[in-house]
Amino acid sequence: MPEIKISIGGREFEVACQLGEEHFLKSAAQLLDNEATVLSSQIGRLPEARMLLMSGLMLADKTAGMEEQMRALEAKLGAQEALLEELRSAPAPVPERIEVPVVPAEVNDTFAELAARTEAMAAALEDRLGVSA
Repeated sequence: MPEIKISIGGREFEVACQLGEEHFLKSAAQLLDNEATVLSSQIGRLPEARMLLMSGLMLADKTAGMEEQMRALEAKLGAQEALLEELRSAPAPVPERIEVPVVPAEVNDTFAELAARTEAMAAALEDRLGVSA
C-alpha cells in the first residue's frame, strides 16, 4: 500500500492509499488544500482539527450544491427526453393541401379568340398590301 505525502493548509500529512489510487488521493488533497488556504487567508492560523473540519464542511457544501444542480438538470433532461419521445411517437403530420390558382377557362378562351382575331387582321392586312406569307 503506497504512502503519499500531501499538504493541506501548509501542514504535511502522510496518507496510505490503494495501489493505483495515488492520483485520486492527490486530487482530493488538492481540493481540501484549496479550501484550507481560503480559510487560512480569511481567519488566520487554525488548529489542525478545526482547519480540516471547516475545509471538509466547505467542500461538502459545494458538493451538496452541485448534487442539487445535477438533480435539477437530470429532471430537465428527463422532461426533454419525454418530450422528444412524445414527438417521435406522434403520428406524422397530415400533408397540407396547397391549391395553385389555375387560369380560368374563360381567360384561355379569350386569349384564343384574341389570337384568332389578330391572325385574321394580319391576313387581311397582308391581302391589302399584296404580301404573301
